[in-house]
Formats: sequence, C-alpha cells, structure tokens
Amino acid sequence: MVKTIVFIDDRGLIVGFETKGHAGAAPAGQDVVCAGVSALTFTAVNGLEHFLGADATEVRAPKPGELRCILKLPLNQADSKVAQIILETMLLGLEQIQEAYPAYVQVQKRRCVPC
Repeated sequence: MVKTIVFIDDRGLIVGFETKGHAGAAPAGQDVVCAGVSALTFTAVNGLEHFLGADATEVRAPKPGELRCILKLPLNQADSKVAQIILETMLLGLEQIQEAYPAYVQVQKRRCVPC
C-alpha cells in the first residue's frame, strides 16, 4: 500500500508531504496506481522547485518508493499562494486515486508544526 501523509500547519495550509510504499496493484513496471501516485508527487516537487526555486523546499528520496518534501518557511505571500495551488492540486489527485483504489492508497492529513 502507498501511504501519503500531507502535513498541515495551524492556518490549514499544506507545508509538505511524505509518501512511502508500493501499491502492489500489479507487477512492478505495470502498476498504474503506483505510477499515478509517483506522477502526482514528483510533479508537485518539480512544480515547487520550478516556480519557487530549489531553495524553497527540502526534498528527500532516501530509497525507491519514498519521497518527502517540506516547504522551507516562511514564504512570501505570492510564493505561498503558488505553493498551495500546487500542493492542493496534488492532494486532490491523490484523494481521487484513493477513492478509486482504496485497498492500495491511503492519504492522511496530519497537523505538523514544525515538520
């Protein structure tokens, strides 16, 4: 199962996420569930780095099937808005995959101050 924790601050803003595991919905290389989660999470990281700069995030991928991305706060108002659009879009996609494949994907929101 792929488990994603989305970290939320006191204001209700997403400040990062952590994804671990493999869905196991199909053989390696054919698992569309894993591919979907990977595409959403890596695209979110790429978007944050592209639009905010690589210094705006702390990203770790210690081993295959793991990804952690935390915003380096504080962000200015404009960057915070961009970050929220990117991260909320990622969360929306992950929740839709979870709805379609509940046995393979789990998304949780967790309050995190600081992460």
